[in-house]
Amino acid sequence: MTLSTAPGTSKVPAPAPPRPLKPRRGGSSRRPGHWWIPWAFAAPGLGLFALTTGYPLLRSLQISFYQWSVLPGTPSPFVGLGNYVRAVSDPQFWMSVVNAGAYLLMTVPATIALALAFATLLHRPMAGRTLFRVLYYIPVVTSWVVVSLLFRYLFTTDNGAVNWFLQDILHVVGEPVPWLEQRWTAMAAISLLGIWKNLGWCIVVFLAALSGVQQDLYEAASIDGANAWQRFANVAFPGIRGTVVFVSIVQIIGAFNVFPSVLLMTNGGPAGTTEVPLSYMYKQAFSFLDFGFASAMSFVLAIIISAVSYVQYRVTREKKEA
Repeated sequence: MTLSTAPGTSKVPAPAPPRPLKPRRGGSSRRPGHWWIPWAFAAPGLGLFALTTGYPLLRSLQISFYQWSVLPGTPSPFVGLGNYVRAVSDPQFWMSVVNAGAYLLMTVPATIALALAFATLLHRPMAGRTLFRVLYYIPVVTSWVVVSLLFRYLFTTDNGAVNWFLQDILHVVGEPVPWLEQRWTAMAAISLLGIWKNLGWCIVVFLAALSGVQQDLYEAASIDGANAWQRFANVAFPGIRGTVVFVSIVQIIGAFNVFPSVLLMTNGGPAGTTEVPLSYMYKQAFSFLDFGFASAMSFVLAIIISAVSYVQYRVTREKKEA
């Protein structure tokens, strides 16, 4: 075939069509014999995960089926599902789960709402924005032990700073409030610590998500006459909805895993009324050496956390689709 040309000019042959590439054997573009390269790069991480997480997890599952003895040479009788039956029928365990649920309700919604508000403010150009971002993140990197002891001092009945402020400065109470000596006031104090400690991490994640929302959408909404709240509700929030779901699930899991603040502020007291699952497991394992029972409770708690997280994810996903 030749290309048509103007009269008096030479004919230029058409370029030959490209030769089709022959697929490699098996239909894969990878070089044969190099399948092991990705696994070689992943092997160190997988090995570390198996050593530090996989093996302890399987070992804990095994221990949960025994009346485990830590003394060498002492038999550990096999009890089957006995420890699990004991866990689901233990009222103290379910009280600890209720306390964890109350902690979740008092911390997660408040943390998410405050983090969204502060992240929206810090996302705007303002004087000292970097300084405020650093200040909000300082509690995240502070030791749980340090801040738990600090909050225990703040909420001490006799010489606590909170009672001094309420009684001597504001004069809203006539006598000191026994914050850490009653169940729900103690849970409120522990929840305040949880909100203060986790707020900075949520703000940083939301700031990163807000940076991905296109600025043109804000400008278009402003041109249409949308105020600040309408721009957040109709532009910013839909753009970071997936991040909000992710942060919510992480916070729910963290709420069920609350431990050092309870152990150091109340030690589960008074009379075990502020126990949470991890503090109760810790005492069963290391105070009473009942490792089988503690391991069984850990897997029951894992099932509860998985169920709650799945329900929360499904509900949020259905709302998003609607």
